[in-house]
Amino acid sequence: MDLNTKTGGYFRWRAAVADMYDELIDSGELPIARKSVLPGTGFFLPDSLEEDLEDEQTAAALAGAEVAVVADPDADGLACVALLREAYDDVRNVPEPDADTSEEPAEEIRSAADAVDDADEPTAALADDETPLEEPEPTPHEVALVPASPHDVEDALARVAEHGDEGIDIYVCDLAPDKYEYVEDELDAALETADAVAWYDHHQWDDEVETAVRAAGADLEIGDSDEECSADVVYRELEYEFDPMYAELAEVTRDHDLWLREDPRSDDLADYAYWTDPAEYVEVVREYGAELPDWVQEFLAERREEKEALIERALARAEFREIGGYTVGITYGRCSQNEVAESMREDGADASVIVKPAGSASIRGTDAFDRCHEVAKKVNGGGHPKAAGCKPDIYDDMLDYANHWTSRGAVTKQVILDAFREVVDEAAEADDDDA
Repeated sequence: MDLNTKTGGYFRWRAAVADMYDELIDSGELPIARKSVLPGTGFFLPDSLEEDLEDEQTAAALAGAEVAVVADPDADGLACVALLREAYDDVRNVPEPDADTSEEPAEEIRSAADAVDDADEPTAALADDETPLEEPEPTPHEVALVPASPHDVEDALARVAEHGDEGIDIYVCDLAPDKYEYVEDELDAALETADAVAWYDHHQWDDEVETAVRAAGADLEIGDSDEECSADVVYRELEYEFDPMYAELAEVTRDHDLWLREDPRSDDLADYAYWTDPAEYVEVVREYGAELPDWVQEFLAERREEKEALIERALARAEFREIGGYTVGITYGRCSQNEVAESMREDGADASVIVKPAGSASIRGTDAFDRCHEVAKKVNGGGHPKAAGCKPDIYDDMLDYANHWTSRGAVTKQVILDAFREVVDEAAEADDDDA
C-alpha cells in the first residue's frame, strides 16, 4: 500500500466519524475556553493507524537516502538535521513565501513530540497532539528526517533498520532513552543495517545507559546540559567548516533550549518549529538561519494571538503549594509551558508544573530548585535539572482521561506534587547524612 492510499484511508476514517469528531473534538473549531482543557485532535488518532502511517512515511523518506537522522522535531533537534544536511551538501528545498501554512494548526497534523508547547521539552515529554501526518518532502533528500519523541525513539530506530538501505549512516539527535532495554534490540538492528550510528545529545544520561549505548557500537557524544544544546554538539562533532550562519543558529537555538532567554529570536525559532511542519522548518533555517523572513514572522504573529489566550487561561488556574520550604506553582491546560512557568516564577514559584490535557506535564525549575529531572524520573519522565517532562503511568482507559479533563488534571497534579515531596525529603536526608 502506498502512502497516498494510506493517507486516504485516514481521511475516510475521519469522514466515518465526522459528526462526533468535528463537532466535539476538532480543536480548530473549539472556542479558546474549551480548547484550553482538551487535547488536540491528533490525540484521538488510533495507535494502529498512526503506526502504519509512520511506517509508510519513513519508507518514503528513506527511499534512496544515504543518511537517516532520527531527531526530536523541536527547534534543537531540527537544527541538528539542518546542520547534517549542510555538511552532506544535501539539496535545498525552501518553501514558497506565499505558501499557506496556517490553514490548519501544525500541531493538529503532525507528531510534535513535544514540541513549544513542547519545543524545548527534554527527555520524556509527550506532545498534546501525536499525529504524524506530514506529507513526504517534495524533493527527495539524501539526508532523510525521521521525527521521533523520547518515548518512541526505539520505534524510529526499528523503522530505519527495516527501510534504510544497507550501509546507510544513522544519526540520533536530541533524544535520550531512560533505560537501555527500551532501545537495545532496535539499536542492534540499526547497527546491523548501518555503516555507522552516531548519537548526539545534551540531556542528562543515566551512567548505565550511556555505557551500554557505547558498548553496543554507537558513537555517543553527550554535551553538558547546562552549557550546550544538541545543535552545539553536532556543530562541533562534524568535520565540516560551516558558514558562520550555522554557528549563530546553534547559539540562538541554545538560548531557548537552555532557557537563557537572552536573544528574542530564540522564541521565534521555538514557536516556528512547533507550529510548522518539521521539513519546512529545516529548509527555512538552512536558507535564513536564525533571522527568520518576514513571511514567517507574519505567520508567527497570527498564531501568537491564540497562544497568549491559552497562556492566560492556564495562569488563571494556577495554584501555589509549599513543599519543604519551596513554593511550587501548578496549573493545567494546553499552553506554552515556558511562558506560563516564567509567570509563575515571577509570582514567587521556585518550581512550576504545567499539566497538559494529553496527560503529560512540564516541570520547570529555577536557581532555587534544580531537581526537576529527579521529580520527573519518579513519574515516568526525565530531563534537565531546571527543565523536565513526564507522563505519569496512571491512564488505563478513556474514562481516566475523561476524569483528567473534567478535573483539570487533579490526579496528575497530586502524583507530581507527591514526587516533589519525595525528592525534597530525600535531599534533606542526604544533607543530614553529610552533616
